[in-house]
Amino acid sequence: MKVTLIPVTPFQQNCSLLVCEATNRAAVVDPGGDLDRIEAEIANQGVQLEKVLLTHGHVDHCAGAKALAEKFGVPIEGPQEDERFWIEQLPQQSVRFGFGHAQAFEPDRWLVDGDTVRFGDEAMEVYHCPGHTPGHVVFFSRAHRLALVGDVLFAGSIGRTDFPRGNHADLIRSIREKLWPLGDDVTFVPGHGPVSTFGEERRSNPYVADGVPGATGQAQWG
Repeated sequence: MKVTLIPVTPFQQNCSLLVCEATNRAAVVDPGGDLDRIEAEIANQGVQLEKVLLTHGHVDHCAGAKALAEKFGVPIEGPQEDERFWIEQLPQQSVRFGFGHAQAFEPDRWLVDGDTVRFGDEAMEVYHCPGHTPGHVVFFSRAHRLALVGDVLFAGSIGRTDFPRGNHADLIRSIREKLWPLGDDVTFVPGHGPVSTFGEERRSNPYVADGVPGATGQAQWG
């Protein structure tokens, strides 16, 4: 699987183009905006977009989802249904943050913990990881030891939990009980900033490293 990061929006959100190299079919994860850049990368790689995947409902992650899905005639899968209230607020969110006029939408498929999403010959496991938002999901490729974690975890930090229905204890639990068991060797793509590995964060992340008790304080990202 080939992964191309496409930073989009003024928040430099890591939109990802995932390509099944066996079939040349692709998925876009979290198209928050700058659709011209995303579409240019799809064309540049000569791949066939099969679906749009969403980790959560914040504007910088999903403002472009409906327009992109409609242009390519593909379904939207994710996030978990507790994100409905965020997606319904997309028009207001987009105006507030200068994203134009994003449309609210209903995903073709709400995801739940234990689901699998597929494109081409690739399969990714779905983990419901609330805390940053209540319906946040993470996508994990067991074959490629790769996770797309949205705003749950970052290199050296964790997601904010001061948004409506955010919960710090839930976020810490999601990271330690859902992500760490996947393995220290897993590389993850966060919603913002550089990639890292679960092992590195278990060693050095001041919020969730091994031996750090339930961390206090407010994280900086997301």
